[in-house]
Amino acid sequence: MIAVSFRATALTLYVVSSMSAVAANAQRAAPASELWTDVEVRRTAYGVPHIKAANLRAAAYGLAYVQMEDHGAGVAHGLLRARGELARVFGRDSIESDFLARRGYARATETYHLLDADTRDVYEGFAAGVNRYAELHPEEFAAELRQAFTGYDAAARDVGGVGLAAARRFLARMDSTRVRDTVSSGGEAEDADPNEGSNAWAFAPSRTKSGRTILLRNPHLQWNAGYYEAHVTVPKVLEFYGDFRIGGPFGVVAGFNRNLGWATTNNSPDLDEIYALEAAPGQTDRYMMDGTSLPLRRDLVTVEFRNGAGVSSETREIWSTPLGPVILRAGGKIYVLRAAGDGDYRAGEQFLRMMRARSLAEWKDAMRMRARINSNFTYADRAGNIYYVWNASIPALPHPSGGDTTAIPVSRTSDIWTRYVPFDSLPQLLNPRGGYVHNENDPPHFTNLRQPLDSARFPANFPKPQLRLRSQHALELIDRTRKLSLEDVVRLKHSMRMLLADRVKGDLIAAVRASEPRGDVLAAADLLQRWDNTVAPESRGGTLFEIWWRRYAMNVRAESALFARPWTSAEPMRTPRGLADHVRAAEGFAWAVDETKRRFGSWDVAWGDVHRVRTGDVDVPVGGCGGDLGCFRVLSFRPDRDGKLVANGGDGWVLAVEFTDVPRAYSVLAYGQSPREDSPHHSDQAEMFARGEMKKVVFAERDVETHTVRRYHPGERK
Repeated sequence: MIAVSFRATALTLYVVSSMSAVAANAQRAAPASELWTDVEVRRTAYGVPHIKAANLRAAAYGLAYVQMEDHGAGVAHGLLRARGELARVFGRDSIESDFLARRGYARATETYHLLDADTRDVYEGFAAGVNRYAELHPEEFAAELRQAFTGYDAAARDVGGVGLAAARRFLARMDSTRVRDTVSSGGEAEDADPNEGSNAWAFAPSRTKSGRTILLRNPHLQWNAGYYEAHVTVPKVLEFYGDFRIGGPFGVVAGFNRNLGWATTNNSPDLDEIYALEAAPGQTDRYMMDGTSLPLRRDLVTVEFRNGAGVSSETREIWSTPLGPVILRAGGKIYVLRAAGDGDYRAGEQFLRMMRARSLAEWKDAMRMRARINSNFTYADRAGNIYYVWNASIPALPHPSGGDTTAIPVSRTSDIWTRYVPFDSLPQLLNPRGGYVHNENDPPHFTNLRQPLDSARFPANFPKPQLRLRSQHALELIDRTRKLSLEDVVRLKHSMRMLLADRVKGDLIAAVRASEPRGDVLAAADLLQRWDNTVAPESRGGTLFEIWWRRYAMNVRAESALFARPWTSAEPMRTPRGLADHVRAAEGFAWAVDETKRRFGSWDVAWGDVHRVRTGDVDVPVGGCGGDLGCFRVLSFRPDRDGKLVANGGDGWVLAVEFTDVPRAYSVLAYGQSPREDSPHHSDQAEMFARGEMKKVVFAERDVETHTVRRYHPGERK
């Protein structure tokens, strides 16, 4: 039978121990710290905060305070979510989030004392900064949010959990109506936006005009992802400039210090397995392992939720094993999800070590903690090194991978993965030929075209080679011999080319002409012939081409049905190319001509007349398109009320740094430091971003002093 706990809900799989809850409640009673005496904030142009503090606790306090200034209650919401108490404020709609959070919060309280003192100082300082801001600005917060947060709450954000998508796919395959219904209503999106990802480049001294390394950091997620630009300094302890995700002191952080920097790009390692254990004969709460009957752990988890003026609660029964949570019991089997990083509480500690590292050796030692369980890391340093690692806390499997749809039957401990593939055995490159490394979310094999990685060297649960159009576009820009300045890298980053057009436009025009077109269709084919294959704001042809491509590719998943020559590792930079179906292409083009005219008034409309950056008082044309179209300057759009397309994701945060004696850098945060519409830093970078420009980063102490426009002690008592 299916475990009672496994309803919608029970994908939460989580436990709260009463001892941990009592400890956390005791902590909440502590008064807000007065750390403002140990920290100064200097805001430079565009609202960038430069936080200088006497110690790490005060630095984190300052970081929390400026996040609260710019993002308000959203920061407190994040801590409340980590604690698993959103539903007490927002009602039953938040109950799933709370059940998901409870296990991580319990783990955070149980392990908090195991973190090093510096990391605890950071978490406690961050909580104190949130508390102090809320104390001074109570009008910005619902009464339920005006409560004291603790280091436990901040630490809970960084505790690892399990991948629920894998459980959903497995349970859907089990063909149980009850399971399918509950899985479909869970809290994780089944399909990620194909344009969400990142770009990263690093250039060795041999490839730069200055003889110094250069690093490019360019995530492109939704514009509400919460990237926040800041500079944090604790003399002789830490000096770091980069992005901090709103709501915590670490988050997904990347950037640079005086000696080194790194950029992350998402990867998709296979980090979990589903195991089928034998239920102990005649017993409801035990399973067999190594010939021994062992107990399942049963926990009752209660979450309270606001119910009008009152409070109600829901209690769920959760079963687990030391291997991981139970996701299903059926047919004499107990199915357990074993996930890498589950319960790991050291992610913040690892990031702090990385931020403080002074050399590649120190940085790699921090990475060997394996608390950051995924992402490609692209690295550069002042010593002249460039480095790439396909990072994954990936299981060293004693069996073939079951994927997300097959459970591996086990009866002995030796049947189950118990360790990770060693860090030094992961795909990686140090100072390769050609003087560059790059990643645009594809597997690691073509990180450098002159030194490709061989799949045969890696286990079967590692990714297979793939090089999509965005990655090929990047390589066409950088796999050269000419030397680059930092300004050259910024210019290349803003390439407006649509690589897909280079690969299929010739076949499309031939197909259209073969259909003997007339009128607008013939004229539109002539326009496409003249089009420069870019999505620059003034370019005409790109809007029509994209609408045609979406029609041509609609409901088609196989590359062989789209392209005459699908991608192959034998021709990684020349495929895919050509069109597989000329008749469908010509029919789709005729449709696209009418559709483009219907939507935008003309089929020869300029890209920037349709594609806009709109925020605050800014309404300007912008160039960029989806990564699946082969753009390196990735943008996604939503339709506005007037039919125009408004940028809402993709490129938004870009950072490029050259490791001179004092790092020299440029950055842009398209959506500004603050989502508050009344903030002067809500839209002040939008036009600059739309033009493909970036601001100079202020890093050296004398430059910070020169460019300071506002100076204060955050939370100072008046």
